[in-house]
Amino acid sequence: MFYVIGLGLSDEKDITVKGLEAVKRCERVYLESYTSILMVDKERLEAFYEKEVIIATREMVELEADEILRDSDKVDIAFLVVGDPLGATTHTDLLLRARSLQIPTQVIHNASILTALGSTGLQMYNFGQTLSLVFYTETWRPDSWFERLEENLRIGVHTLVLLDIKVREQSEENMARGRLIYEPPRYMNPHQAFSQILLTESLRHPKDPSSSSSDDGEPQIEPKPSLLPPSETLAISLSRIGTPTQKLISGTLEELAQLSEEEFGDPLHSVVIVGKKLHPLEFEYAGRFAVGGEQGGWWKVGKEVYGVERETF
Repeated sequence: MFYVIGLGLSDEKDITVKGLEAVKRCERVYLESYTSILMVDKERLEAFYEKEVIIATREMVELEADEILRDSDKVDIAFLVVGDPLGATTHTDLLLRARSLQIPTQVIHNASILTALGSTGLQMYNFGQTLSLVFYTETWRPDSWFERLEENLRIGVHTLVLLDIKVREQSEENMARGRLIYEPPRYMNPHQAFSQILLTESLRHPKDPSSSSSDDGEPQIEPKPSLLPPSETLAISLSRIGTPTQKLISGTLEELAQLSEEEFGDPLHSVVIVGKKLHPLEFEYAGRFAVGGEQGGWWKVGKEVYGVERETF
């Protein structure tokens, strides 16, 4: 049997009972290491599972899938994934390969950021498309995600934005020279995420168009108003969700962008852009984490821009 097992979000004890029983039966146990991380190291997992854990890098999963699947038609093999194995990232290719080889498979699910974001107080069925935000560079600023964000904003739903992580990444020079030298891991902080979001918003919707007509006299198309004005858009940062040090901060985009990296703390992080169909209970619950407390922009913008009245209890 080839098992694909979710590990949850925090530490070695987040695995389900069913998942742990399967791991203990397995001859080989792989840990997928490049789409997310647990808050504990491999040794903690090995001590708890009483099994050796083999780190499965991106290269191994993409180029050596046959080795991972080897003998799983005769013995049990486990492939461990942080969060839920078929949640924010999928490993359906491995499952399809296994089935093409007549290898029986079983997926054992677990909590992921897609379910744990309920800790913000926002209702999961009020979310639209989930987005991924990668690290910008001087020469590379992919912004196709912004169109999907605007689609969500137009219909008033919330948007979960997953922040980039870089594990076993090579520099351009080392890649060009064929040197297997990897850069230190990097995890995007909400401070950088909000800065990149506001940069893209400013480029897509410049505040001061240079002219109402082009150089050849043809009138320019009137720029569309921004759906993401920083002082009038609510957002939430999510740090280390599902762990004992979980931290959430709510406020306007403008307020959150002004916070330092240290105020968000260690990884992993995600952010949420709050849609206009904000329910009063969502408004009240997420306001518990507001920058500036009762005097913060969360409450003013929620009432005056989003049109939400506070709940009384």
